[in-house]
Amino acid sequence: MRRIHRTRRDWVADLALFLFAACFAAVSSQSVPIPEDLDPVWRDADQVAGGLGCAAVLLRRRWPVSLAVTLLLAGTQAHYLTGPAMVAVFTVAATRPWRVTAWVAALAFAPLPVFLWQVAELPEARADSALTYFALIAGAIGWGLFRRSRQQLIASLRERAELAEADAESRAEWVRRETREEIAREMHDVLGHRLSLLSVHAGALEFNPGAPREEIARAAGVIRESAHLALRDLREVIGVLRAGPEESERPQPELADLARLVAEARATGGRIELTGPPEGPAPPPVVGRTAYRIVQEALTNARKHAPGAAVAVEVTGGPAGGLAVKVRNAPPPGPAPASGTGGGGDVGQGLIGLAERARLAGGELTAGPADGGFLVHASLPWPATDIASVTGRG
Repeated sequence: MRRIHRTRRDWVADLALFLFAACFAAVSSQSVPIPEDLDPVWRDADQVAGGLGCAAVLLRRRWPVSLAVTLLLAGTQAHYLTGPAMVAVFTVAATRPWRVTAWVAALAFAPLPVFLWQVAELPEARADSALTYFALIAGAIGWGLFRRSRQQLIASLRERAELAEADAESRAEWVRRETREEIAREMHDVLGHRLSLLSVHAGALEFNPGAPREEIARAAGVIRESAHLALRDLREVIGVLRAGPEESERPQPELADLARLVAEARATGGRIELTGPPEGPAPPPVVGRTAYRIVQEALTNARKHAPGAAVAVEVTGGPAGGLAVKVRNAPPPGPAPASGTGGGGDVGQGLIGLAERARLAGGELTAGPADGGFLVHASLPWPATDIASVTGRG
């Protein structure tokens, strides 16, 4: 037997419907047309049947269809089952599929055609009672259908809300993942450059302990300055993580900062030749920042994988024509490292991140061996509208 679990709210609803059925039977008992020649035993049995029907309302959750069919059939002989029958057909309409509700409604209204055929011959009191019965049954079914539709609407809205919440969580997770990747790229680009400078000078001190005091002092000064700048950049990145959205902006490098970047690399003894950037209007911020990061990562990889090799940095282009960035290092002096600059044929994670940066900026980046060395080439868009924004002022 299927066990029905009732909550407190379910018990309240069932008891309320039981009281409704009982009160309806009591109130309508005076208006029910009962034949005067009805045997008192049958009259008592009719009342007992009405009481049992009211009590049977408590079984509406377990056997709603069976209860409705039984009460409707018994109601053709008994006179006090209208209230329980209304509750039963309401339950069927509110909880069962449309087809089941239709069959129960057909059973309830099956006597209607016969009644309409004989209504002219029936006493007025009996005709009025029958019309009231059919109207009440129709109202109970209609109310049950309304409740069913409302429950379905609420369930649909709840499901939509849950789906929207899940979608919002998914979007929030995607934003968090994108933010983590952006922070990882930023820390790689910024700290990798600083730490590579530290590594170069620390390695020079380690392998040349007998260098003149002036060179040792200069190298120590570069190490101290690079460490200070690395700590500053790290604090800025951590500050971005701790700050709110309105406070999360930090100064970003631009294309004009390339000269300072190359000067820092030359201070470590690097042989770097810089051509560009082009004079005139500055490119859009995202393009200038992307070009700066590409050169920064390429110089870092050159120091790691081709120490001592000459590096040529070329930045050319302009509005409408786009910005071209080329960083080429010559073969390193002495035996070439097995991995090659930037990882040789296996482009390092840093270059993969730069390729993604270039793609997000609307451009593309390629990297690979070239003439015994390594070449990083990026093409970035530079919209022609920037010309109008500069020359069309005033």
